Amino acid sequence: MKRAHMVVITLAAIVMTSFVYADGDANKSGSTVFTHSIPQKLATVSPVGNTTLLPGLIREALENNPEIQAAHQERTAAQQRIAPAEALDDPMLEAGVINAPLASSPFNREDMTMKMIGLSQRLPFPGKRGLRKEVASKDAQAIEYGYQETVNRVIHDLKTAYFDLGLTREIFQLVEKNRQTLEYFLRIAEERYQVGQGSQADVLKAQTQLSRMLDRLLELEREQPVFEAELMRALGRSTQTEVLVPVILHIQETPLSMEMLQQEAMLQRPQLLALQSLIARNEKSVDLARRASYPDFDVRISYGQRDNMLDGTRRDDMVSMTVAVNLPVWRGSKIEPRILESQALRDQAASLYQAQRNEVTARLRQQIAVAEQSLKSIKLYQTTILPQARLTVESALATYQVGRVDFLTLLDNQMTVFDFETNRITAIANYNKALAEIDWLVGKHVH
Repeated sequence: MKRAHMVVITLAAIVMTSFVYADGDANKSGSTVFTHSIPQKLATVSPVGNTTLLPGLIREALENNPEIQAAHQERTAAQQRIAPAEALDDPMLEAGVINAPLASSPFNREDMTMKMIGLSQRLPFPGKRGLRKEVASKDAQAIEYGYQETVNRVIHDLKTAYFDLGLTREIFQLVEKNRQTLEYFLRIAEERYQVGQGSQADVLKAQTQLSRMLDRLLELEREQPVFEAELMRALGRSTQTEVLVPVILHIQETPLSMEMLQQEAMLQRPQLLALQSLIARNEKSVDLARRASYPDFDVRISYGQRDNMLDGTRRDDMVSMTVAVNLPVWRGSKIEPRILESQALRDQAASLYQAQRNEVTARLRQQIAVAEQSLKSIKLYQTTILPQARLTVESALATYQVGRVDFLTLLDNQMTVFDFETNRITAIANYNKALAEIDWLVGKHVH
């Protein structure tokens, strides 16, 4: 019995000493991975394949995303409306007979009988055409900014889905490795229980934690297609033609100043610039509506050809020119309402601009706070919490080998390290997503 006990203890010591946390496994991105030496057939995790770089996906989205393409076509259409807004109305060509008597051979009986051809043109009151062009130009400018906002929003959605997918895959690998570790713990607990050196509670606790890992794997498997589908939507793909494998999550520390970022947002956020264009556009619309009080001009010139009289007397041809103006007398029922409408739209755009400006400021504060807190958490986990937790596991392992620490303490320490590692990876993803949100809020150009 004692010999069997010593064999079990020796086996447990050999297996437990094979689990180490290698600080040297911290990759260039700062993502430290928990490693352990276990048989190759158990250590294998589903291959991740070739990594997919984010810049390449951004280029693909810019080329293929249907929302971007639709916004581009809208921008093109708006630009084509500028020239027609300033153009004159089509001239009118007219032809006919004037003062023809109801008799045979009517063209040589009366002096005033003539064949007439004329041309007329409507000329707006000076300043109206220029205002129409300015209104169309501001419309096109607002739509241009709307196109840029669409591009930035799609890229923001792409980055968010990319980081979420990367987080899911990294946690999946971490959970898989932790599951393999727990399987070894379970075997040790079962063997100790069989020889009377452990309790059934140890076995049940290990089984519970192992079941927890299996459930987490199933949850991650459900989440991964969701983020992949979001990536496909942002890329403009109808089907998934390849497995997208994001690069290992890492941090690229970026200085964040609320004052500077707010100034950048006010100067270059397309959504705010579009609202400013709408304010200017509606201001021009007010001026144009007021110009409706001034008449337009219809200029007409005509030529009349007369035949000779019956006795051969020659009659000269005639030229006529007239100018007509419309009378804008329906001011109360037609002109004033249009002026008030344009003023209301101008004030609405101004209110929307202020509301959007306040929202941008608030969301900037939120995302800066998220980024700063995430960065602090990352540094705390990497420099203090994880090293201490790993030392705790190593200490528990050493004392467990000599029977001074129970199995549950060792298991809890291992799960604590797993939770801390999960929190660290999640904080890295949150930091990157916050930076993507900040780029979108300030209108950072990506193309």
